[in-house]
Amino acid sequence: TIVRRLRDLCKSFSMRGKYKKHLILLSPIFKAPLELEKDMALIEFDLPDRTEIGEILQSTLESVPIKDRGNLKLLKDVDLKERVVEAALGLTANEIRSVLSKSLVRTRDFDIETILAEKKHIIRKSGILEFFEAHEDWNDVGGLEILKDWLRKRQMAFSHRAREFGLPIPRGILLLGVPGCGKSLTAKAVAGLWQMPLLRLDVGKVFSSLVGSSEENIRRAIHTAEAVAPCILWLDELEKGFSGTKSSGESDAGTTARVFASFITWLQEKQSQVFVIATANDVTMLPPELLRKGRFDEIFFVDLPTPAERGDILKIQILKLNRRSSIERKVEDFDIDQIVSRMQGYSGSEIEQVIVSALYDAFYGKEELSTERVLKSACEMIPLSYTMKENIDAMREWAASRARRASAVVDQHDEDVEKLEIS
Repeated sequence: TIVRRLRDLCKSFSMRGKYKKHLILLSPIFKAPLELEKDMALIEFDLPDRTEIGEILQSTLESVPIKDRGNLKLLKDVDLKERVVEAALGLTANEIRSVLSKSLVRTRDFDIETILAEKKHIIRKSGILEFFEAHEDWNDVGGLEILKDWLRKRQMAFSHRAREFGLPIPRGILLLGVPGCGKSLTAKAVAGLWQMPLLRLDVGKVFSSLVGSSEENIRRAIHTAEAVAPCILWLDELEKGFSGTKSSGESDAGTTARVFASFITWLQEKQSQVFVIATANDVTMLPPELLRKGRFDEIFFVDLPTPAERGDILKIQILKLNRRSSIERKVEDFDIDQIVSRMQGYSGSEIEQVIVSALYDAFYGKEELSTERVLKSACEMIPLSYTMKENIDAMREWAASRARRASAVVDQHDEDVEKLEIS
């Protein structure tokens, strides 16, 4: 009855006098009956852009008493104002006013962390994306100087000044390499360095038993990520999530292939400020269309840490103990060079586990952590570079001419593994 009445109104409005009348329908989603689609013009209202957010910010700023404005960092730091505007992208006008007021009440200033926390609620409602709390500091990443320098140069690439300069929006990076060498840690640390929300896409949550639901889920996840942009979208263990793309036509009626096609098409065509960080361990399981230029800005190969990097990682792990302990341990109390020479071929996660194991032994023996304890724990562990040497050698051979090295030194690793085998 309502649809018929609306159609009659449309016809009646178009025939009365020289001034046509129009009927306006408001809805948060577009779901019109088929009979009315041809008679309707769809107008979409986008979320507030930078200019509108700047006006809301200025309006909120003027509401602050004059005596309290002098303490606001926003008035002293132009870059901070731009970062606040960037952080508020993806929120509605009402949400922006609310979160700015909340920030003033809580911190007596415009706090980026409070704004990002508001975005967390939007992401949780999607059910597919996970807002990842990144507590890792940039200094917690040992080594990988080439990769860190590349990311550091793109820290301000999402700013308005970068757009005026003519810089394109960074697409993302693909991190390949040996397991446990800092790929996932780097993704978490970048979120802290760039002060952007880190969204983790669990590909397993995308797939559903209902026909067509999986394709809809990946589109909804992409739409949610673009709504809260600028942000970082993290896909861990990429090769396992899309491992069925080659044989899915026989195993799942092509669902995996269609989901993968939607994802790589978005990677190619996206214009939103979503920086994608994908990690993978087994490069042979990745489809070739994912590796071609245009999907990612760069493909980095993360190898086993060099001696200098092992020293950095070891120092970081010793200092991290002080964060969760009342006992202060100093790097100078350990023979770093001796421990580094014993840990030839060890990955970053294996070095961390050596320290943890030594800490357990020291606690059980009612002693303090020492160089001897660490060396003993290192002797008891067989690193992955020894048990999976053939696979790692094949991975290095593939990356030698197809990926960019994340570390500055490239010729020390093979010598380390050879020494480990001899020992």
